[in-house]
Amino acid sequence: MNHDRSLEELERDRWPVPPVDATRLVATAHALRRRPIGDLTVEDMRLLIGQDIGLPHLLPLALKVLRGNPMAEGEMYEGDLLSALLTRHPTVWTESSSLGLELRMIVAGLTDLPAELQQQVDRFLTP
Repeated sequence: MNHDRSLEELERDRWPVPPVDATRLVATAHALRRRPIGDLTVEDMRLLIGQDIGLPHLLPLALKVLRGNPMAEGEMYEGDLLSALLTRHPTVWTESSSLGLELRMIVAGLTDLPAELQQQVDRFLTP
């Protein structure tokens, strides 16, 4: 995958400029879709993944981050990137079974998680 390309380029789908009265979330998501994916921060990935934007391209990048630091943190809280992945619809992981398996391996070894994150892990691991 070419990390010098944006989601717009990779998906061959240019979104229109958001309306003037767009929310900060919408405006940010639009802007991030134009940034090269290799330049996205943990927070950028968390935000886009949480909105189900660019998943085929961002999930592998996010898993790479989580392999090095399962509790990687954007701007919300420790483990917020992991939470974004765990809360995607289950079909995301069945359609990308190798990525789902990788996420299972990452979370299987985690201990002493905050209660809410542990609940998300448990829901993810329970078929």
